[in-house]
Amino acid sequence: MTAPPETGARCRVIAIDGPAASGKGTLADRIAAHYGFARLDSGRLYRAVAKRLMDGGGDGGDGAAAARAAAEITADALDDAALDEDSVALMASKIAAYAEVRAALLEFQRGFARTPPSGAPGAVIDGRDIGTVVCPDADFKFFVTASLEERGRRRLKELREKGLDSIKARVLQDMAERDARDRSRDQSPLRQAEDAHLLDTTGLDEDQTFRAAQAVIDGSSA
Repeated sequence: MTAPPETGARCRVIAIDGPAASGKGTLADRIAAHYGFARLDSGRLYRAVAKRLMDGGGDGGDGAAAARAAAEITADALDDAALDEDSVALMASKIAAYAEVRAALLEFQRGFARTPPSGAPGAVIDGRDIGTVVCPDADFKFFVTASLEERGRRRLKELREKGLDSIKARVLQDMAERDARDRSRDQSPLRQAEDAHLLDTTGLDEDQTFRAAQAVIDGSSA
């Protein structure tokens, strides 16, 4: 675990991007716990906006309404268990395409990176445009991916563990559609930053993935 930064020292930032079920969230958790960094799942920001919009009767077709919801989001909203529901995730993917929504949430994320909560010496932020747009000057960038088949298997396992009845073909179709939407949108599409380290987790478990990232972080700071 790292020592707290000296007064006036810049906090270290680790940006992690990748598609759904690639393992980026688990990696972010492991890195944050190991180094004592604060962790922000940017996907939950968009889910919180989606949930607020849905609660108000919105259907995701109004970018201005989605932007207003985004402007009202606070950190407390990220703890809502309802954000894990598939309907919220689907809505979040849709509203993430709005430039005004992304702009409203950009400063929230950058503020987290500049001043991590609880005086943490650094921040780990994961999402789809962290290394390319939110924190282009991050100290370390990772792009985490895995094959569609493997990501579908992980997602199906997660759903079944929650007691939700899903079939593999449908999960793969939903994931492929979301990948296409994330990669083709005009605003901050999902892509690997030129200076990001690629981590393909298809054949790796959680420990192996973390050790691969740790080797980059510790090796670069040695």
